[in-house]
Amino acid sequence: MKHKLFLAAVLSLSLLVLTACGAGGRGNARPAMDEQENSAKENTSMRRNEKEKKNDGALAPDFEMMDLDGNTVKLSDFAGEKVYLKYWASWCPVCLGGLKDINTLSAEETDFQVLTIVAPGQKGEKDVEDFQTWFSGVGHTENITVLFDTDGAYGAQTGVRGYPTSEYIGSDGVMVKLEPGHADNDTIKNSFERIN
Repeated sequence: MKHKLFLAAVLSLSLLVLTACGAGGRGNARPAMDEQENSAKENTSMRRNEKEKKNDGALAPDFEMMDLDGNTVKLSDFAGEKVYLKYWASWCPVCLGGLKDINTLSAEETDFQVLTIVAPGQKGEKDVEDFQTWFSGVGHTENITVLFDTDGAYGAQTGVRGYPTSEYIGSDGVMVKLEPGHADNDTIKNSFERIN
């Protein structure tokens, strides 16, 4: 019986202490909790804004390639701009079928640069001189910028396994995606609408 009375007294005292502790801190706890909630909301909002401004992925490696006219072009020349890279080959029928689209896209006012890359002497591609001669006779190409990945190293470094392949680079230099196969102009534009 003494044990039951002792247990009841301890429980009553514990309940009284817990109630008193909760009531005593209640006046100061709400502002502190409000401050923590506001801080958490601000941090979440800041993280969301950072995500909207940055793209997921790794930085695209810089390159230095020659264009058809012998000019040196670097990816870093386009710092702060979105860039679309189209990898293709002169022997690829799907690639050749898409040249008119790329020519049209290259002439349009877009918020991204359009560059194409071929790898002379690699994977069955013509050498530079033969490619230049061949390309000068191809119609619907006057707006296309062609760069020469002469040793195929850049394509290999970025993971290109076949032609055609599209690489999408955000204004922050991040390679957002690399997609094999043909991409029509609407697909390319829609992709860049979701890329910062």
